[in-house]
Amino acid sequence: MDLRTKYPHLRQDFAASLVVFLVALPLCVGVAVASGVPAELGLVTGIVGGIVTGLMRGSSLQVSGPAAGLTVLVFEAVQEYGLPVLGVIVLATGLLQILMGTLKLGRYFRAISVSVVEGMLAGIGLVLIAGQLYSVVDAEAPASGLGKIAGLPGALADAVTNTGALASLGLGAGTIAVLVLWKRMPKQLRTVPGPLAAVGLATLAALVFSMPVATVEVQGLLGSIQPPSMDAFGELASVGVLGTIVAFTLIASAESLFSAAAVDRLHDGPRTAYDKELVAQGAGNALCGVLGALPMTAVIVRSAANVQAGAKTKASRVMHGVWLLLFAALLPNVLAYIPIPALAGILVHAGAKLIPVRQIVTLWREHRGEALILVVTAVSIVAVSMFEGVLIGLALAVVKTAWEASHIKMEVIDKGAGPVQAYLSGNATFLRLPKILDDLESLPQDRPVELDLAGLHHLDHACRTALENWAERHSAVGTEPVRVTAA
Repeated sequence: MDLRTKYPHLRQDFAASLVVFLVALPLCVGVAVASGVPAELGLVTGIVGGIVTGLMRGSSLQVSGPAAGLTVLVFEAVQEYGLPVLGVIVLATGLLQILMGTLKLGRYFRAISVSVVEGMLAGIGLVLIAGQLYSVVDAEAPASGLGKIAGLPGALADAVTNTGALASLGLGAGTIAVLVLWKRMPKQLRTVPGPLAAVGLATLAALVFSMPVATVEVQGLLGSIQPPSMDAFGELASVGVLGTIVAFTLIASAESLFSAAAVDRLHDGPRTAYDKELVAQGAGNALCGVLGALPMTAVIVRSAANVQAGAKTKASRVMHGVWLLLFAALLPNVLAYIPIPALAGILVHAGAKLIPVRQIVTLWREHRGEALILVVTAVSIVAVSMFEGVLIGLALAVVKTAWEASHIKMEVIDKGAGPVQAYLSGNATFLRLPKILDDLESLPQDRPVELDLAGLHHLDHACRTALENWAERHSAVGTEPVRVTAA
């Protein structure tokens, strides 16, 4: 049988796979270095995301691999618990994702407030930018998010007086400039992906001018793989590790499924099956955990490149994983020439794209409550931590929704003689209790009142108790008792 007949889209998928490989290569390495793990582990996650997750059902065109959005959380986990425990965390995350997908919970991730997700990404972006700017100037970053931001002016000032730091700053700034300006280059030049061009030019500059800058440390693919030991599984009894697993699961799943929704808007092919995609992501993360590698998510940058390069089937993402495997197996020493500030520049640029400036402006004009949730979530992540910041954002979103759902209206009919008639309608919850009591206290105290609650859709215990107490007080001072028509 003719190969083109059996695989009608092979040519398009092959070309797209090369583009995605060239986009993914510097990102895999950059995310790994920024996460504080060997560079090869980023490639391992990219390989698993391409070959394993790529073969599974779910989304046909989105591409998975190590993501900038998890860099901050992975770095904190590695610093606090060590690299062996990271494998346990990623394995547990994958198993939870498989369980949630099997229970058909994937669709419910779409119910998470978009403002919380965007606030989460904005907070990650801010911490990522602040942390990687220290790598750009060859300095050590403080541990806390606030410390990173507060120490930036001093670190940049010190770099101006240090030759090595100044060279590092030049390479990092040049990398960011290439990424920003690349879309304005001639079309023929833009056939090379921006991240690859930026890293390639920075590497060439460092070699030609013998710049005294730090480069990637190479351990070899097999040497970097460290499956978690049995002792590492004992850390599952730690509350901190369990909280980290929950954070990994929530963020990785939400980012993957939101990416799937975005990618679906870019093409006319089959739509994403969210539960199957969650199982596919879980299978990939479980294998990454066994190999001691980084966690994976679906990555919008690679996925968009895949679609724009003309991919038609999942074959493109599987082949991109094969190219990563061949590179890691045959050319690992090439990584040793890549300057660290160039990779940091790529992640600074990626972090900036995580901050939804335009969405914040639009939300502030149209939905200020949602804009507040986004900003509070982002600031909380910077000020406290990733997990607590997301929980604060979710709690604020729930409170906002409850407040907006608690609409209450009181209509008063006073004919000047006889009883005053008051009709309550809507949802009477404790959030609206001050307003309800203020309206009731404003009714005449020397007249009988007929309070009709039949229009209430919901009356919680706090409001019922408060209404009963008000009725007793009003009856004690009024000429006739309050008559209440029950809800």
